[in-house]
Amino acid sequence: MNSPVRRAAVLGSPIAHSLSPALHHAAYAALGLDGWHYDRIEAGEQDLAGFVAGLGPEWAGLSLTMPLKRVLLDVADRVDPAAAAIGAGNTLVLGPEGGVAYNTDVAGIAESLRGAGAGTGRAVVLGAGGTAQAALAALQELRVDHVDVLVRDTGRAAALRGTAERLGVAPGIHGVLTDPVAAATLLEGADIVVSTLPAGAADPLAGARWRPGTVLLDAVYAPWPTVVAGGAAASGATIVSGLEMLLLQAVAQVRLMTGRPGPVAAMREALDAAVAARS
Repeated sequence: MNSPVRRAAVLGSPIAHSLSPALHHAAYAALGLDGWHYDRIEAGEQDLAGFVAGLGPEWAGLSLTMPLKRVLLDVADRVDPAAAAIGAGNTLVLGPEGGVAYNTDVAGIAESLRGAGAGTGRAVVLGAGGTAQAALAALQELRVDHVDVLVRDTGRAAALRGTAERLGVAPGIHGVLTDPVAAATLLEGADIVVSTLPAGAADPLAGARWRPGTVLLDAVYAPWPTVVAGGAAASGATIVSGLEMLLLQAVAQVRLMTGRPGPVAAMREALDAAVAARS
């Protein structure tokens, strides 16, 4: 089926490693959107406003990765209430009336955890950045009983506290990530753990007393498995790679940009192929 030329792209810095083009192109092919194209574009915070202002009517949307997730809210003409509550977005949907900012990381996290069998109970989030803020919203959606957030310095968690206040949740925030023993103690008995830390940062927690049945979502996906994922798996925890989160947030982006359901199977196959090609 022929379709008009439409453009989309992922922006961030660095961006060369992004797997988003493989996901979105697979979606376009499966949906018969042969006129659609998706690119990678290197852009920093200072570049985003000018780039968006120069886009033509052929542009359907943008995916935003670091360091653009917070500045997106300032550039958008309108902000979805969920993205506003989180304080960060990763998707700009473009139309005749301007750009609307969304946060599909929430869907990516929530659906990844649901798919792994996670339910209610106590959750622990590692980290305080934009992905951790999205994790708070996802865990609220899952109706978990309580959330503890482990950070390096509670004095630098102002953005996270703001997100919690806007969401109407009251997580415990603990400055223990520099003390692996104290951090491991707080991990004990957790039903869900979401690590938003960069590669290697959670390695000291691999030897924590992971409860069999705990669901660990590690946002890192390269290299994989991470040290902490390997340690948790050895204790019987259920492990979810950041690739699952990446896939499912992209599925939500495709729906927002094209108006059609994201073809999960085709996108998963393309993601697996892209990862294999890099290994």
